[in-house]
Amino acid sequence: MKAPAAPPPPDPKKKEKKKEVIRLERESVIPVLKSRLIMTLANLIENDSDRDEFLKLCKRVQYTIRAWYNIQFEDLMGLYALFDPIHGAQTLEQQKINDDDIDELEQDFLKCLFQVMDKSNFKIASDEELEIANSGQYLLNLPITVDESKLDTKLLSKYFARNPREEKLPEFADKYVIFRRGIGIDRTTDWFIMEKIDMIIARTWKWLMKKVGGDKFFGKKIYKRNKKPRKKRLPSEMEQDFYVERIRIQNMELTVPNVLSKITIQEPTFERIIVVYRRATEEDSDKLDRGIYVKHLKNIPMADLEIVLPEKKNPSLTPMDWVQFIASAVVGLFAVVTSLDMPKADAWVLFAVLSTVIGYCAKIYFGFQQNMAQYQNLITQSMYDKQLDSGRGTLLHLCDDVIQQEVKEVIISYYILMEQGKATLLDLDNRCEELIKERFKFSCNFDVDDAVQKLQKLGIVAKDEIGRYYCIGLKRANEIIGTTTEEMVLKAKQGQAAPRIA
Repeated sequence: MKAPAAPPPPDPKKKEKKKEVIRLERESVIPVLKSRLIMTLANLIENDSDRDEFLKLCKRVQYTIRAWYNIQFEDLMGLYALFDPIHGAQTLEQQKINDDDIDELEQDFLKCLFQVMDKSNFKIASDEELEIANSGQYLLNLPITVDESKLDTKLLSKYFARNPREEKLPEFADKYVIFRRGIGIDRTTDWFIMEKIDMIIARTWKWLMKKVGGDKFFGKKIYKRNKKPRKKRLPSEMEQDFYVERIRIQNMELTVPNVLSKITIQEPTFERIIVVYRRATEEDSDKLDRGIYVKHLKNIPMADLEIVLPEKKNPSLTPMDWVQFIASAVVGLFAVVTSLDMPKADAWVLFAVLSTVIGYCAKIYFGFQQNMAQYQNLITQSMYDKQLDSGRGTLLHLCDDVIQQEVKEVIISYYILMEQGKATLLDLDNRCEELIKERFKFSCNFDVDDAVQKLQKLGIVAKDEIGRYYCIGLKRANEIIGTTTEEMVLKAKQGQAAPRIA
């Protein structure tokens, strides 16, 4: 019996289709609902009495951590009432606070706000992240800029001067700050007729300019957002969690099925975006504008990040668009003049050149009109669909988010020590991440330092002489934390509701 023939070796000349991928850093946020987390871990405990004690411990941990943060959150909300863009001016006037004290109070508010943002695992978007985000196009194809004259620069500059941060601040940090958290994927399936026509005309124009040598002068755009993205290697299977692929029309293969059928484009998103800024005081106003804007948005595509920018300028044709428009007309005129002495056999060449030039001019004009319509649609969508809240509502959401994350970190750490025994800080970190990935299919950079500090503060975790952490037993842990105020209130309610038995 003949052995099966070996498969032919791969053809070295055959190139794989290049993919555009973005490397992303794992975040500390635990993207699992607290109730699901608690019930999943509780169901893994076989002993019924231990399971009940664990559920009781989870409630007491939550009530205690909430009590720890209540005073800080009340201070935050009280300070924001002074700088609410709607009613803040009236509140300040009623309290008759002098300007120097107001300056200190607004710095206190920003300090509290940034602490809450850090605890919620939000990060300030850096210049590099924005550059990577803007290196491609998704649904927004217009260069959007900020009208910096309408933004205050003193508030945030003073804060960062007083409170330097470890990470490098973006260039715009004196005018506004963009916080981001969470990475998702947005996919859009459509015909994209105008975008495909635009791509075909652009590639034809590029080919024509290359033939006549015009690509040296008109082949590159000066838009910052259209810069060629940096080279990115393809990730290995072990690194898939850290990379996200971009699928864009601009990189689409020009085939008949792609042109004549619906296609799906893909872009990574920031799941949560919070923008903080203050408007500049109007010149004719005799009072300083003290309002601080805090806006909360969701699922913003990286390449369309410009839609969250404050005080945007109305987009218009750029100088480069006008240069290309005029250059196209000059090339067309030159082609007509030089072809007057050509034989009739070259009339098709003249027709092809003129058609391409006219098509490119039409592409610039109609493309801009379509992009304007798309821009207005995205702005409307960001107001109604993408915007979660603003002002006080955003702060309340952040306060609750801090508690949820802290509780989840503490519960996971305690469960690992309870089930798997003593562990060093590094081992505990790795075990917690493995548990989240194994049980909930999520990857995150677990904040073990903060979790252990909370456990030690609660008094239910200790450290031995060789640096390993261990937990106190469930029953004893519940005794150490003690009965919380919330439990007493619940017992009182149950006692009132229960019928008396004679």
